[in-house]
Amino acid sequence: MAFCHARDFLFCGMCGTLLSFDSLDFANCPLCGFKRVAKGTPSPMLRAKDIRRELEIEPFIVLETTSIDEVVQRAVVNESCPQCHHPQLEYYTRQLRSADEGQTVFYECPECRHKFSLNT
Repeated sequence: MAFCHARDFLFCGMCGTLLSFDSLDFANCPLCGFKRVAKGTPSPMLRAKDIRRELEIEPFIVLETTSIDEVVQRAVVNESCPQCHHPQLEYYTRQLRSADEGQTVFYECPECRHKFSLNT
């Protein structure tokens, strides 16, 4: 817990908000305007994973990993390839734009490996 207490310089003493280090001399609270001298404090260059590890907090997003030997089977749709006219295309979807807009569908031809995408 000593590690965590040494990092209290990152937070406002008045309201607890994360301080903004706009200069090397002062740390400012963006919420209440509290100002703290930054000289003599530990370096503000911390990684989020160091703080999460000390506080025993799980990461916000857990990335899925696949091994190189594992083959990913994609869904298949009965549409012809625009390049070689193969009758089926493999596809997968991703939400690349904001949540209130449609997803992006990525197609790949298993025959000629032509790739293209459509925003739905």
